Formats: sequence, structure tokens, C-alpha cells
Amino acid sequence: MPLKEIRKKIEQIDAQILRLIDQRTALAKDVLDAKKAEKKPINDTDQNKVVLERVANMATERGLDGEEVKRIFEILIKMNIDRQHEMSGEGNLP
Repeated sequence: MPLKEIRKKIEQIDAQILRLIDQRTALAKDVLDAKKAEKKPINDTDQNKVVLERVANMATERGLDGEEVKRIFEILIKMNIDRQHEMSGEGNLP
């Protein structure tokens, strides 16, 4: 397969990843509302650990580097926490 075609496929996958990140981040309001109702802190470190362990295991099962995937999800978790702080009036996001 020519490099140009491979790069086009990568571009399409990148667009899918961005859509999924957007969907994940869009759930921040629902998560924030549920946390408020359950009197949980915005930064739920126990849940963060559960998510990171789960994705590391899933990555390993797929032959991916679990630690590297955890780093990606640490960023995603931070994005969601930042968004929740903003929605609660505690942050400084646009």
C-alpha cells in the first residue's frame, strides 16, 4: 500500500479518536451532576485508579504498552476533571 494511502487511513483514525475524546469529555456534566448528588469530590482518585488499571489491562490484552496507554488516559482524566472544575465554577477554562 502506498504511503499516501496509509497516511489517509491514519488521518481517518485520528478523526475517530478525536470524536471519541469529544464524546468522553461531553460526559463531564453528567459525571459532575452525579458526583454532586452522591457527595463525591470532583477528583475521585479511587475511580481514577480503577480506570487506569482497566485500560492498562485492556491495552496489554491487545499487545499494547499498558504504561503508555495509562499515560494517555491520565491526560483524558485530567481533561475531564478540568472540565468539571470549570462547570462547577472552580476552573478557568474558556
